[in-house]
Amino acid sequence: MPPSTDRIRLLLDDGARNRVYPGAVWAHGTPDGVTDQGTVGLLDPTEPDHRMQAGTVFDTASLTKILAVWTSIGSLWQDSLLDLDAPLGSFWTEVAGHPLGQVTARQLLSHSAGVPLHAQLEELYGTDPVAIRSGVLREALHRPSGEAVEYTDRAALILGYLAEHLAGQPLDQTATTRTWAPLGMSDTRFGPLPAGLRVRCAPTELDQATGTHLRGTVHDYSARLLGGVCGIAGVFSALGDLALFLRYLLDPAQAADQPGFGPEWTAESLRIQTGTLQPARGLFWYPAPGTDASDDIWVHYGFTGTGIWISPGQRRWAVLLTNKVYCTRDREPLTRIRNTFRELTCG
Repeated sequence: MPPSTDRIRLLLDDGARNRVYPGAVWAHGTPDGVTDQGTVGLLDPTEPDHRMQAGTVFDTASLTKILAVWTSIGSLWQDSLLDLDAPLGSFWTEVAGHPLGQVTARQLLSHSAGVPLHAQLEELYGTDPVAIRSGVLREALHRPSGEAVEYTDRAALILGYLAEHLAGQPLDQTATTRTWAPLGMSDTRFGPLPAGLRVRCAPTELDQATGTHLRGTVHDYSARLLGGVCGIAGVFSALGDLALFLRYLLDPAQAADQPGFGPEWTAESLRIQTGTLQPARGLFWYPAPGTDASDDIWVHYGFTGTGIWISPGQRRWAVLLTNKVYCTRDREPLTRIRNTFRELTCG
C-alpha cells in the first residue's frame, strides 16, 4: 500500500472523527482509471448502520458550474454558436440595451465581469422565476467589467441562462444531451432526486421549514427558488461519474461517445485568463490554493463540501466528496483537509 494511501485515510478519518463532516468518499487517478479510492464515516449520523459508500450521491453545489454550465458553454463555443469575446448584447436581445449587454462570456467565466457579488434573488426580485430572470439580466453592474476579479454566483446564473438561450432548451437537458449521457454519467442529474437516488444521497443542512436535513433536494436556496435547475447549483453526482468526467478531460480517447465539448475547450479554460489581476482565474477553473498556474493543478469546490482537482501536466485527477454542511458552515477545517488531500494526490 503506497504511503500516500495510509496518509489519505488517516487525514479523512480524522475529519469524520472531529465532525468536520459525517463522512467522505474519495479517489484519485490517471486517464487510465482509478489509482486508489476509499470511503470514511457515515452517510447520516442519525443512522449509524449506514456508512458512506462509493456509490453515494452528493449535492455537488458549485461543482454545478463545471458539470453543467462550463461544459454546456464549451460545447456551444465548439459548435461556433458563441464568441467568448463578443458583447452579450450583440447577439442576445434579452440583454441588449442593459448594462449586462456590454459584458462578455469570457469575463463571466473568469469572474471579471463586474456583475453584482451576491445573488439575493428573493430579496431583490421576489419568488417568480420569470421575474428573477428579468431582474438578473437587467441589473446594473457592481463595477466596470475587467477591473477586478471577484467571485460571484451570479456569473454562473447568467451563463446558465445564456446556454439555455443558445441551445434552445433548459440547462438540465443541454447538460444531459451534450455531456452527461455521452460520457455515461448515469448518476449525474439536477434535483430534486427521484426516490431511487434519494436513498443513496448524503444529507446536507437542516431545513428549518421541515425540521429535517435536506436529502435529494438542492441545498442552495437560490437554486431551490428556481426549481432546482440553474447555473448556481443543483447538480447531484457520485464518485464514479466524476472520475469518468475527469478522465475524459485528461484524455478524450477515454470516452466511447464524445460529449459536446472537446480538448480545445479544456485547454482554453485551464490557463490564466485574468492577466495581472488577482486572484488568477481560468475559465471557471482556478489554480489550487497553495499553487500557482505553473504548478498546473486546477480546482473547483462546492459549498456543501465537494471538490475536484485536475493536472493535465501530471496527468492526474482527484475527487473528494463530503457532506460538510450537515455539521457546520465553517469552512476552515475542511480547507485544511482539502489542501492536504491535494498535496497527497496531485502534488
